[in-house]
Amino acid sequence: MLVDTRTVLVDQTGVSDSHRRGPMRPGQLLSVRQRQSRRLAGHRFRAVDTLVLLVISIVGLRTMVGTTVSTMPVADVAPVAIATWASWRLLRAMGLYRLGRAERLGSHLARVLIAVGGAFGAAWLTQLALPTGRAASDALFTWAAWSGGGLLMLHVTWWGLVNRWRSQGWLTPNLVVVGATAHADDLIATAIDRRDMNILGVFDDRRERSPLAVRGVPVLGATDDMLEHRIMPYVDLVVVTIDQAASSRVRDITARLSVLPNAVTLLFDDPVAGRRASSIDQLADAPLAPLHPAADADRRAFAKRAQDLVIGLVVAIVAAPFLALIALAVRLDSPGPVFFRQRRHGFNNEEIVVWKFRTMRHEAADARAERQVTAGDDRVTRVGRILRSTSLDEVPQLFNVIAGEMSLVGPRPHAIGMKTGDVESAHLVAEYAHRHRIKPGMTGWAAIHGSRGPLHEAEDVLRRVALDVEYIERQSFWLDMTIMARTIPSLLGDRSAIR
Repeated sequence: MLVDTRTVLVDQTGVSDSHRRGPMRPGQLLSVRQRQSRRLAGHRFRAVDTLVLLVISIVGLRTMVGTTVSTMPVADVAPVAIATWASWRLLRAMGLYRLGRAERLGSHLARVLIAVGGAFGAAWLTQLALPTGRAASDALFTWAAWSGGGLLMLHVTWWGLVNRWRSQGWLTPNLVVVGATAHADDLIATAIDRRDMNILGVFDDRRERSPLAVRGVPVLGATDDMLEHRIMPYVDLVVVTIDQAASSRVRDITARLSVLPNAVTLLFDDPVAGRRASSIDQLADAPLAPLHPAADADRRAFAKRAQDLVIGLVVAIVAAPFLALIALAVRLDSPGPVFFRQRRHGFNNEEIVVWKFRTMRHEAADARAERQVTAGDDRVTRVGRILRSTSLDEVPQLFNVIAGEMSLVGPRPHAIGMKTGDVESAHLVAEYAHRHRIKPGMTGWAAIHGSRGPLHEAEDVLRRVALDVEYIERQSFWLDMTIMARTIPSLLGDRSAIR
């Protein structure tokens, strides 16, 4: 039912804390970015499995045949090599790294054995077709025993970890609902009963008719309020529950929500109970990120995170002495802290604290970027001018990269409330929030195309956003490598950008 709490919520905000939080809001809200590390664990599990299979194959062959793998006849190596490759493919094809909510340990381990058995069968047929010896046959049976046992132990561990994360709320999806309708009421009632999804709030345009809460879940505002609401960095999915018969209203709402970095889905009130339950299952199921297809966004996110960690750590270690010298120069040049920290928009509109070397006089620091830097700006120190002209002031953002808040390559993070003229930059372009569908970067596609530094005109914002969205659509490992390779000559040769 729809619960109107207007007469009982009487604190100074008009809503008590328990009702404002709602019955499904977890005690500790974790942002989408924070929980993404657990969702991408399937890729790490598969990497460990692959390494173990390779070690078993090499050690097993060497033990049984008595020589190094490189000197073995191809006929002896081929069956074990095919078994290793086939098991790797079958584990992935059978979805054994998704570890969905409804999956049971027994059925999961049975499928692991089926994958190993299928790989063994393919290898055995290969061995029958090749002139192999007794040692090679023994090596294949040894491989099957070791691989089966090793993978079973590993997947018991994976299954236990995932269920622990799920019980701690790391894999429980956070939703908000658009439309305080009877359909939304049914969804919330089901969610309260099942406890496998968190519905953090409801948004409804009909404020004069909408209640303050739906089954205790607070109505947080109108649809347009969602665009800048502080709850959105924690939301995995926006669920529109408007009656499908109101097609024009559905089109209008989905068009307005298209500017959000969050995923949006429609949930229709299906008269068939089985199909309605299946739809809710899809909302609640939070498996680990699928490992296929190749262009999958989660797979790209995992690869990008690995790239950031490896390169970021190497660069941070190599550059440490140079960074210490810069820090000393900043400290000697003017009084104040070495670092300047500023709150900026990150992935999914999450607020992050970005690190930079301080380039302005401490008393003139502008954390909200309400006054953007101009040529000859009297707030910038002598060392600061050098750092800003070469973008060396941005290097401490390696700390943000290693922490997972930023990436080496991506849209540059803008200060929260940054203004272009007298207008907040985020309000000048409808697609502005699209640039937050990926982690912000130390450098990016826009930076190497000359769009860096302050945005003094609406056209500057439009061009920056267009370049950022183009990068998000094209992002790949090789594009990131190209951007990083072009960053230094691009910045050193750019004297038109005022920073």
